[in-house]
Amino acid sequence: MPTVDIDPDELRELTGSEEKGDEELKDDLFGLGLEFEGRTEEGAFELEFAPDRLDRLSVEGVARSLRYQYGDARGIHVPSPNSAEWTIEVDDSVPDERPYVTGAVIRDVDLDDEALESLIQLQEKLHATMGRKRAKGAIGIHDLTMLKGTAATEGNPTIQYVGLEPDEDRFVPLDSDAEMTPADVLEDHQTGQTYADLVSEYERYPAIYDDIGLFSFPPVINGRRTEVSTDSRDLFVEMTGTDQWTIDKMLNIVCYALSARGATIEEVNVEYPDHEVVRPDFATKTKTVAHDRIETILGIGLDPEEVIDLAERSGLEADREENDAGDLVYEVTIPPYRVDVLHPLDVIDDLGRAYGFNDLDPRYPDVGTVGGRHERSRLERAAREQLVGLGFEDLLNFHMISEAENYDRLDVLPGDDVYGAGEPATIKEPYSEDFTMLRTWVMPSLLMVLERNTHRAYPQNLAEIGFAANVDESENTGVAEGRRVGAVLAHHEAGYEDAKARLQALTRNFGVDLKTPPTDHPTFISGRTAAVVIDGEEVGVIGEVHPKVLVEHDLEVPVSAFEFDLEALR
Repeated sequence: MPTVDIDPDELRELTGSEEKGDEELKDDLFGLGLEFEGRTEEGAFELEFAPDRLDRLSVEGVARSLRYQYGDARGIHVPSPNSAEWTIEVDDSVPDERPYVTGAVIRDVDLDDEALESLIQLQEKLHATMGRKRAKGAIGIHDLTMLKGTAATEGNPTIQYVGLEPDEDRFVPLDSDAEMTPADVLEDHQTGQTYADLVSEYERYPAIYDDIGLFSFPPVINGRRTEVSTDSRDLFVEMTGTDQWTIDKMLNIVCYALSARGATIEEVNVEYPDHEVVRPDFATKTKTVAHDRIETILGIGLDPEEVIDLAERSGLEADREENDAGDLVYEVTIPPYRVDVLHPLDVIDDLGRAYGFNDLDPRYPDVGTVGGRHERSRLERAAREQLVGLGFEDLLNFHMISEAENYDRLDVLPGDDVYGAGEPATIKEPYSEDFTMLRTWVMPSLLMVLERNTHRAYPQNLAEIGFAANVDESENTGVAEGRRVGAVLAHHEAGYEDAKARLQALTRNFGVDLKTPPTDHPTFISGRTAAVVIDGEEVGVIGEVHPKVLVEHDLEVPVSAFEFDLEALR
């Protein structure tokens, strides 16, 4: 999970809770869903955060949530931005691949070293999450005093978002003393090399100009002329991307963080060739939540006044109403910086946290039956115990993965006629490039664990019984789901025979018939690979992992592996 570094002293200062000790602060943070992972060398808290709460990517956002939790803040706060004095003019030459821009002016911000460090961390964390490593949205923050805007027809100073040829103009990028063209930046600058793939195929590159010249090459790097320092007091924030909603929400999060430092927000006019918008967009949205559903989900009885109180202590606002059926419902208003509230259940989760999940009294459900293990669960448990008995360490990995990890790094193509190459069930709007689909088999996850454990001693024998899925139109849901048994053996003498011996022992204990006819699979070495056939049905694959797959995962020892469908053991 992602982590964010928070200085506990700065957090205490921003919350006005200087009396709280570190342990008490950790408990309060845990109540928000932020888990303490350790300390940095500088003594900051390393906090693991839920990737949906992107407003907590900075110390300012965490402090805001704590103030609500302490009752020092209530309801929704929406900054009142000043009217626009600057305009961003979008030219027809802007690349079609990156057509959207947004922005805001920040006045009178006090940037000491800690505040500047927090701003940079927020920028990079938003890039890594919502911005999908700058592909979907990229943030540029500039010292406003270093910009000179051309006067527009209304008198506002104007900057231009344009497209330019790779060698059309020159500027001095950050961390450089020499003028470079955008093409030079992609080839010779370290940051340019890192993000070159984002724009290298464009016919024209995105660029932002003021009256002096080129000062930003999004999404790659800003110019040195407008670099922000602790002496900066007025900032110009611009964001470009492939989706207007995404960059607008990223802008809201940055604006709220700077507003918490006492800054004043100023609007910016964005003039597209065919329409005009004013940003930032601090519009709120509402969700209708039924009182009965709140009580059912949380398992407690609440008065309407208590629900309204809990909503205000969550940074929301709730108005009591009746629907057409006469049932009690609440119109809950969501603040502009919350990008995670998509469903009434998200609101109920906030209400439960404000109430305190630890304060909920456990009770037996009001049903007349006694629970027991499902047959599928008993099968899974028996198989897991057998694998542990055969010398494997039991694992539990994420069900979500990226296309590169699931296919490319194992030399498999989606739709190939091999085990594990099913068509992926993808996430429409993922927050991270690392989790864009449901895995189609567990082997990629096992190899990722081996890759992260190269510093540990061998042998490493790992196994997982885990969820996998692929698109299947014959299913009612359109997706075939199942449990897979996967295992890897990594040591200097790992071979096909080692893996087959353990597979034979496992299937023998379940009384099923195993055959392993030769087959080909791109993840495994040809001639050292077989299909797993149980009771006459092909249900998996076994073999020695191919050297190019080992090299891709930085593994320097042989690996043998097998994977098959758990249901075959029934």
